[in-house]
Amino acid sequence: MQNSLNNKQKSPERRFLFILGAALFIGIAIIGLMIMFWKQLHLPITQTQRYTFGAFFIVYGILRFIRVVRTKIYEE
Repeated sequence: MQNSLNNKQKSPERRFLFILGAALFIGIAIIGLMIMFWKQLHLPITQTQRYTFGAFFIVYGILRFIRVVRTKIYEE
């Protein structure tokens, strides 16, 4: 038995917003990883601060993506 959420056709607007949310998550996660591990990015902060700042970016991206997924489920 299939779930009723899978039976509905997604509107192009919802599909676009989901793809945009996924792209933003990937972009924000990449920026966080760049801050954490790219040594050529000359930031006047310590290594611990780099890890903390990068981790905040990654967590922010995850929270944004969860929000996009939840609104997608509730709108159906």
